Amino acid sequence: MSTIRFSPIGRTLRQHFRRPTRSPLQRRWQATDAAAAAPQPGFASRIWNSPVGVKTVHFWAPVMKWALVLAGISDFYRPAEKLSLTQNIALTATGAIWTRWCLIIKPKNYLLAAVNFFLGCVGTVQVTRIISYQRSIKGKSIGDEAAGAGKEVGENIKGVQEEAKKIVK
Repeated sequence: MSTIRFSPIGRTLRQHFRRPTRSPLQRRWQATDAAAAAPQPGFASRIWNSPVGVKTVHFWAPVMKWALVLAGISDFYRPAEKLSLTQNIALTATGAIWTRWCLIIKPKNYLLAAVNFFLGCVGTVQVTRIISYQRSIKGKSIGDEAAGAGKEVGENIKGVQEEAKKIVK
């Protein structure tokens, strides 16, 4: 029985493609201190001890503010003549201002930003409904109002042109 001899080229190829051994300093998974090696806390304890966790006002304020969003959504079924324009403008402004502010403050409160965003959306829908209702009472559509405004601008331009002609003469 003969043994198979490997050529020196084959031996270097095997060595080349073998898994390289790493020194302990190059291993990424090794912890450098005891705190990193300690077990991580569970999901519930992280939520409980979070700066915006269940124990803080940063959690409960947005939870309670969802009641305003739900009340605004329930107003979708009310007739537009019974809705308050100033109240819904205030809801829209509150939603827009506080959405931005929630992303600036520390700790960033994404739950509060989300509820304020939806509050602004609900307020915008309601303001649009109220304004379209008020325009329908006047009997003019948006196109009619635009045409009327265009006629007024045209008349003002003609008046200015005539005044300019008088001044030039």
